[in-house]
Amino acid sequence: MIKINTGPSSFKEILNNRQIKKTPAYPWQDLALRVIQELSIPGLKRNSVFRVCKNNPQSVILRALNDTKELCQSGEKWKYFFKIVKG
Repeated sequence: MIKINTGPSSFKEILNNRQIKKTPAYPWQDLALRVIQELSIPGLKRNSVFRVCKNNPQSVILRALNDTKELCQSGEKWKYFFKIVKG
């Protein structure tokens, strides 16, 4: 006899399987997550992205992100991003 899985069988299973997505508390955190995703920032540099986004205006970060995507077609884009923000 083959058992077909039709979904969770109890309320407890539903609660255990739910996924809660927390929204960022500050706008700069959301911006940092966007930069991390778009530039494929490695794990070791993610804290640096959050720090840069916290300490700089959103316009500076967005300009650096757009310039990086436009000008750096190959290589490690995150290094180029930090050079633009720093300079």
